[in-house]
Amino acid sequence: MSRNFKRENREIPRASQTTFFAVWERSENATGGTADMHVRGKSDGSVVPTKLANNDDTESSAELTEERLPANRNAEQAASLRTLSRDKRESCGLSGVREAARKSSTLRFTALLHHINERLLFESFDHLKKSAAPGVDGVTWSDYEVDLEANIKDLHSRIHRGAFRAKPSRRVWIAKPDGRQRPLGIASLEDKIVQQAVRWVLQCVYEQDFLGFSYGFRPGRSPHQALDALSVALTKSTVRWVLDVDLESFFDLIDHSWLIKFLEHRITDRRILRLIRKWLCAGIIEEGVRSSSIEGTPQGSGISPLLANVFLHYVFDLWIHWWRQQPGRGDVVVVRYADDMVIGFERETDAKRCLDELHQRLAKFGLQLNDAKTRLVEFGPFAATHRRQRGQRGQRRPETFNFLGFTHQCSVTRTHGWFTVRRISIAQRMRAKLAAIKLELRKRRHADPGETGRWLGHVVRGWMNYHAVPGNLDRIKQFIDCVSRQWLHQLRRRSQRGRYPWIRMQRLLRRYLPSPTVTHPYPNKRFRARLAARAV
Repeated sequence: MSRNFKRENREIPRASQTTFFAVWERSENATGGTADMHVRGKSDGSVVPTKLANNDDTESSAELTEERLPANRNAEQAASLRTLSRDKRESCGLSGVREAARKSSTLRFTALLHHINERLLFESFDHLKKSAAPGVDGVTWSDYEVDLEANIKDLHSRIHRGAFRAKPSRRVWIAKPDGRQRPLGIASLEDKIVQQAVRWVLQCVYEQDFLGFSYGFRPGRSPHQALDALSVALTKSTVRWVLDVDLESFFDLIDHSWLIKFLEHRITDRRILRLIRKWLCAGIIEEGVRSSSIEGTPQGSGISPLLANVFLHYVFDLWIHWWRQQPGRGDVVVVRYADDMVIGFERETDAKRCLDELHQRLAKFGLQLNDAKTRLVEFGPFAATHRRQRGQRGQRRPETFNFLGFTHQCSVTRTHGWFTVRRISIAQRMRAKLAAIKLELRKRRHADPGETGRWLGHVVRGWMNYHAVPGNLDRIKQFIDCVSRQWLHQLRRRSQRGRYPWIRMQRLLRRYLPSPTVTHPYPNKRFRARLAARAV
């Protein structure tokens, strides 16, 4: 019995080229597999292994792999060793998957599960956070590590035999800055391991498909890159209107059937799709009661960000990219980070037309906009002048919008008076952070000041690592000043005398708290070339 499909990539091209709109429309017989049955590339002729030479600079003859005829059985594979390096992961054949996906945007991958071997599972386990909360089974990272070799071997066997069963996620609620609560789903440890491995494999395919203005939960991309791209786009282009888009409960409304259809455009390995279906239908356990999942994907699982990006890639990214290229459109820029989107328009008519069509587009796939948070804002160098001309008394300042933790305001440079975008920390979220610090300081009132200072320094540095952007120095000073006063207040409450002089407090602040500084560069230093290349 031939078992070569476990060793080689059997990726096959589609039978015919598709139009742009066919990217998100499912082919008629894709599920049954008859659409691509007789195309070139699926016969059992010569097989070209995907193993590449380890060295990119020089390829020795011993490392080159020659074409061979299909064998009746698998050659013996050396035992995979535990590793932590990304180079080892790429040598498992994932570099070949990445290259094949880059060369052809219509290529469908029929065999991907063999890339999830024991070595990749070891690396996935080491990638997990050791102090992460356990799932419904109560197994922690340390418990699983006790007999790791046997556990990984058994897990690998169950995955490839089809005996792996996904466990339901444990429901946890966390507070949001606006007072509401966000539901999270904590997966079990084995689900986390397999999800991370599947995510690495699928990323090799979809990272070649995702468009340049998508930044959320992608390797090598960060929220600050999205913020800088948006700032440069608003400053250097002719954008005059900004549409701040907010999706209503996006992760809870993802349609499972549409998600599987989108995945089948590139992935036809039924074993990978079966694993994804198991996670989608595993359900939620809250207070001992299990509820089934007919839609949505739990926030907090390792595979959810990638599935959300794939869903929005077909629902939003490809559509808005086609929409802005239609004749008669003005300049349109897009920046998306997960389900947070900002679209800039040159003309108000284009913005209103796009908003109406976006409602229809999202409704087709079971999504909807949050009308309370989705706003069309006039933004740009002439926004203040236009508001004064329209006679809006008391509203001379242009409107602002929030994106990724920052309030974006119209401003001018000090030297030349040129238009620029000022980004300051959202006041509501900063107040919520200060309230959480105040509550923790109250619990640590009688703790050693040195221990409290080290903890408080880590918290302030972590906040500054994200918020220390150009133009936000005043908010940084305000944040550190409030933290300092809260700490002093708790130190003075340690006794009834309340004597803790400010000079002594200053020594603590200089020792443990960082000074307010800007650590991030100006946006145009990194994104001027990206804007010229239409990457935003």
